[in-house]
Amino acid sequence: MKELALKYGCNPNQKPSRIYMEEGELPIEVLNGRPGYINFLDALNSWQLVKELKAATGVPAAASFKHVSPAGAAIGLPLSDTLKKIYFVDDIDFELTPLANAYARARGADRMCSYGDFAALSDVCDEATAKLIKREVSDGVIAPGFTPEALKILKEKRKGTYNVIQIDPNYRPAPIEHKQVFGITFEQGRNEVKLDDDKLFENIPTINKTFTSEAKRDLIISLITLKYTQSNSVCYVKDGQAIGIGAGQQSRIHCTRLAGNKADIWWLRQCPKVMALPFKPGIRRADRDNTIDLYISEDHDDVLKEGAWQNFFTEKPEVLTIEEKKAWIAQNTQVALGSDAFFPFGDNIERAHKSGVEYIAQAGGSIRDDNVIETCDKYGIAMAFTGVRLFHH
Repeated sequence: MKELALKYGCNPNQKPSRIYMEEGELPIEVLNGRPGYINFLDALNSWQLVKELKAATGVPAAASFKHVSPAGAAIGLPLSDTLKKIYFVDDIDFELTPLANAYARARGADRMCSYGDFAALSDVCDEATAKLIKREVSDGVIAPGFTPEALKILKEKRKGTYNVIQIDPNYRPAPIEHKQVFGITFEQGRNEVKLDDDKLFENIPTINKTFTSEAKRDLIISLITLKYTQSNSVCYVKDGQAIGIGAGQQSRIHCTRLAGNKADIWWLRQCPKVMALPFKPGIRRADRDNTIDLYISEDHDDVLKEGAWQNFFTEKPEVLTIEEKKAWIAQNTQVALGSDAFFPFGDNIERAHKSGVEYIAQAGGSIRDDNVIETCDKYGIAMAFTGVRLFHH
């Protein structure tokens, strides 16, 4: 198949719309559903991310994409009982495979942003992963293949309209890529930089020069995630998964704050007081997510005031105070942070430190690098200057 007609482009008024190859055939096959223009943008960007994560780590990987940026990305490390609970997979009656673990992590890191996502899998989708996908509100999935059992499950999703795309894992695009803006064609070499290179961690200007193997792995995951995230962007990673991604911000500090707040929310969901919220039976997963998000925010009264809490809880929970939140967030440690370009000021490090960041990888090259290094040294943070910028637009 050389081309595929689409219903419309980014918006319903943008017609005609299609994807096509100037030479050769499309490396994808739609096994179910009718993916749209944005679906394919998410699918093809997310596939590159998970393919690169798998190549760098040797572990199955998954990503959750919304509007051409990842809401989550992860490799398939085992889940603790706490993570199983906050990712809503503690009630399953089947064993999670490494790929299913990767999907649960990617989909669960930022459940609010992953709502209605497009998922990507580095490996052939198995039955366990398909069962997890079927439980979530999602637009589609892309993978190099699907077992018969998995495909049957996914074809039943969304009344048979769920988008399932199979991609040829051996496909290699041309080294030069093009895009059009306002009738003008842009051309550039594809970003083929390898981010699992030890040379990226040779320039360590901080006093602390120690990166554990887990820290290097997490920094590599962060950098690969950033490679496919709309810039400006930073990415907080812990234990093999992104826990906070800030995409498309004009200011680096706003990006660091946004992603840091997401990392804090991920950590706060694991607070015993949050995990013990007395939800009424039958509350939908999406409503639970929204309720938890409000409960741990400054708008907690929206779900705790009289006449509101009765809709969600069997009894009124106590407020999670600012002091309790600060104390719990302070317990988060060993977080890795990557940036797609240099940090211009030390304020980014100050904010990152509040969310448990102990390892940083960034391009370096700011005229205020001395201030950034000094701030890292104040907190004992190990930072590498990679010399690599990862803007993506």
